[in-house]
Amino acid sequence: MHHMRAQGRVMTALVGSTALVLAVTGTAQAHPAQHGKDLARQTLPAGDGWASEGTGTTGGAAADAEHVYTVTTWEEFRAALAADPGAPRVIRVKGTLDATAAGCSAFEAEGYDFDRYLADYDPAVWGYENTVSGPQEDLRAASAKAQAEAISAFVPSNTTLVGVGRGAGITGASLQIKGVDNVIVRNLTLEAPLDCFPQWDPTDGESGAWNSEYDGVVVYGSTHVWVDHNTFTDGRYPDSSLPEYYGEIYQQHDGLLDIVRGADLVTASWNVFTEHDKTLMIGNSDSAGATDRGKLRVTLHHNLFDKVVERAPRVRFGQVDTYNNHYVVGGPYVYSLGIGAESQLVAEHNSFAVDRSVSPALILKKWKDSPVTTANNYVNGRKTDLLAVHNAEIPEEALRPDAGWTPVLRPRVDHPKVLPLLVKLYAGAGRLR
Repeated sequence: MHHMRAQGRVMTALVGSTALVLAVTGTAQAHPAQHGKDLARQTLPAGDGWASEGTGTTGGAAADAEHVYTVTTWEEFRAALAADPGAPRVIRVKGTLDATAAGCSAFEAEGYDFDRYLADYDPAVWGYENTVSGPQEDLRAASAKAQAEAISAFVPSNTTLVGVGRGAGITGASLQIKGVDNVIVRNLTLEAPLDCFPQWDPTDGESGAWNSEYDGVVVYGSTHVWVDHNTFTDGRYPDSSLPEYYGEIYQQHDGLLDIVRGADLVTASWNVFTEHDKTLMIGNSDSAGATDRGKLRVTLHHNLFDKVVERAPRVRFGQVDTYNNHYVVGGPYVYSLGIGAESQLVAEHNSFAVDRSVSPALILKKWKDSPVTTANNYVNGRKTDLLAVHNAEIPEEALRPDAGWTPVLRPRVDHPKVLPLLVKLYAGAGRLR
């Protein structure tokens, strides 16, 4: 790898300040692309976010030669995940694996008819008072179950998933990191799964809504997980391409990355999250305190959030360190940083490129009364007190300062002014070799 030497030249040209360049490049050795080491064997560097706490995160680095797989199809990928339970493994993904190559019709239960579904539950017939039920809803649920079984891949402990080269990825799948420890996911383009069978809920909001399932990556009750240098995208199916029924968008996407149900010690670094709605949720229920309180410790750094609508992230319970990320805000937009039940979010040294039509006050969103730490964040190149701006413009949703803890697991802290170029050059899939 030669990232740091090239990076230093770029930063000198961009910043033009010797002191700042030294501050930025002085910790260059902490970049996670470790020089001279096989990508499939790389481990999370010491001190790099919450996933480095305790035993650290090594994934499948200890795998022997028999447990290093190169896969080119979805079927081979799932077979490699399931083979020889308990053994450390490396799975090298070559090319693009398609979990839904056969199309939505392959999952349809016999007798399911979407036109019939639309006729049966049309609000003019069904109304808005009750959730849907009946034969077509039962068949929709059966079809959805078939899709879930086909597109879900369960990642075991001590596993590294890594893309080979620039063109590696997985489409239409939900990677389930559930109840395991020590997993690495790197260098993959992950196109969000498209729910073939969203459910209509007339009671959701004033005019009902279509609700979808399947997150791109789910970290559920797992520990020591490193998600690094991936690109998360809606790909071929942006929300703008989805139809409307009953006057509501036929929403076929859920989250890109969700970290939930007692998950803990996660680092997500150098990823790109692009043009998606409900992007990254940490903690999925206000009532999950029994499993989530004291857990959900997550670090997000050097990620690009490119025109995402909301949840970048939305946090409940966890001590979440969000630093050195770059946000491009424009188009449909609700908020970036969601403060939820008992959350302890620290948001520092981030940069935001905000469209003129969007107020910086919207960057923060109050869901529940929890404190938040914000410091040294830049909006359109200017240092901005996000908390003060939010509280001044939206006093009815005023937030309290001081999340009550100080992050220390930060191997490098770059000046926010260099982040737009830095993440453009180095974040996302295809940047490692």
